[in-house]
Amino acid sequence: MSESVAALVGHDIEVVTLAQCAERLGVPRTRVSQMIKQGQLLGVREGDRWIVPAAFLTDDGVVKGLPGTISLLRDGGYADGEILRWLFADDESLPGMPIDALRSDRGREVKRRAQAMAF
Repeated sequence: MSESVAALVGHDIEVVTLAQCAERLGVPRTRVSQMIKQGQLLGVREGDRWIVPAAFLTDDGVVKGLPGTISLLRDGGYADGEILRWLFADDESLPGMPIDALRSDRGREVKRRAQAMAF
């Protein structure tokens, strides 16, 4: 992805570099790159560095349900930029953004909507 995060999601969000992400997760930077490739996280290339939305991380690791949601949407034909845009878009039926619903342990609702979009 070469678009900026703000351009993708339509507003500014907090982001962290891969090094900062690795530090927060307590893993090597190479592991974070691997997590992005495997769909456990989404990253965006901005200039010469990769960044990850801070909302994807908790004190305990990656937000519960995020990897499954990413896989579900990728399997449904969505590109990473579209997934990122969807995660940060307001959804009146949730209500709020899907990433906020995942962060508040409402993953089942988010996955239902992702499944409906993917088919």
